[in-house]
Amino acid sequence: MADTGSTPNALPREILPGVRVCANPTAVARAAARQFVDWAWQSIAREGSFIVALSGGSTPRELYRMLATPEYRAQVDWLRVQLFWGDERAVPPDHPDSNYGMARRELLLKVPIPPQNVHRMEAERPNIGRAAHDYEEVLRQVLDLDERGFPRFHLILLGMGLDGHTASIFPGSRIPVQTSRWVSTPMVTKLGARRMTLTLPVLDAARRVLFLITGAEKADVLQRVIEGGADPPYPAQLVQPRDGTRHFLLDEAAASKLVPGDEAPAQPQDRTRRQP
Repeated sequence: MADTGSTPNALPREILPGVRVCANPTAVARAAARQFVDWAWQSIAREGSFIVALSGGSTPRELYRMLATPEYRAQVDWLRVQLFWGDERAVPPDHPDSNYGMARRELLLKVPIPPQNVHRMEAERPNIGRAAHDYEEVLRQVLDLDERGFPRFHLILLGMGLDGHTASIFPGSRIPVQTSRWVSTPMVTKLGARRMTLTLPVLDAARRVLFLITGAEKADVLQRVIEGGADPPYPAQLVQPRDGTRHFLLDEAAASKLVPGDEAPAQPQDRTRRQP
């Protein structure tokens, strides 16, 4: 693939519709921070709030660190941002594996977001099923619903594992495409643990879904997720917003197996279909 450039402010190059490539993981984090700021301003101007579901993982960690820097922190009206999580491990919030705990350390303690605007998944509770039910109630209080009755986030951040899982929706597990549940607590057999996760219909209800994926070790799976060909499909491949847009921000290593289409302008473009 062609070099996207190594300068700190180089814009990502769009190689396929909705698929943009950056030079390295730091450039991915910077491009994601720019996009977060732009989408926050758009949503706040249009609706008075910006409602986001955060992700765990090493690539989102770099985004959170970037958003916490003076360059980006002051560009977001944090009083109007509502933060949720896409999934969580069944560990306390101060545990090293907690997705909430990571975001708190890297971002929440460094930006002026009101505590009442932060809605973590309490997956460590003894009755995780009840905790999932309670999380659905919080979603119901804050988010508008789409025409199918699912909460509609302005943005859901997602990663992708080496096995093609996203959020806590893993290959080989029962993936209820038609479920009416908003939050589920699947048993991840290979990990021997339950997790809490937003369901696929909730992911598909989002106005925008942004995948942040880096690393050569994910290139083969990513190619099949984007170009198709996996049977059965990977969970990440199943995420197809019904009335929104799906975006990928990749580094060169992760994108190395993709075949570029016609070159598109480097400047990011928002293809979200406006609501009447």
